[in-house]
Amino acid sequence: MMSALQLRAAARRVRAGGLIAYPTEAVYGLGCDPRNARAVRRLLALKRRSPRKGLILIAADFAQLTPYLQPLTPADRTRLDATWPGPYTWLIPARPDVPRWLRGQYETLAVRVTAHPLAAALCRACGHPLVSTSANFSGRPPARTALAVRRQLGERIDALLAGPTGGAAQPTEIRDLRTGRRVRGG
Repeated sequence: MMSALQLRAAARRVRAGGLIAYPTEAVYGLGCDPRNARAVRRLLALKRRSPRKGLILIAADFAQLTPYLQPLTPADRTRLDATWPGPYTWLIPARPDVPRWLRGQYETLAVRVTAHPLAAALCRACGHPLVSTSANFSGRPPARTALAVRRQLGERIDALLAGPTGGAAQPTEIRDLRTGRRVRGG
């Protein structure tokens, strides 16, 4: 079990612009402070990921995501509440001031209220959501263990929170909130 001291130290690393790997529902995530452009650019360069693709934000609760999203209808909230916390990522219209380094080429932002206890605890310790992309180089299989993260990313990351993933066989399903269309997984 992760100690409160370890979580606080990891949160300090994130707030200082660091990159951190941590377990999620299916794979290890690689994250940083979504408000820190330099950290996000570093993450994208490390992964060799195009900034046009956009990124996922994970949060401990919906309140952490509201500064990034357009207001939702009650029906939309009901739909989200039925899947969260859980392994469901939704594409939701982003506020106009959400940076392109998060949205990529889209007007939506991919967000999830995570059900993974360690990932949620890290978001709570940081006091904000985290960028969450798979902890691997683009085109390579995602890391499912702390050892796999170390082997692939090694010293290129600033911290690694070791722990079991949530056991899901595939990365989270992604759906468009406006249309209900499945974009990935499921």
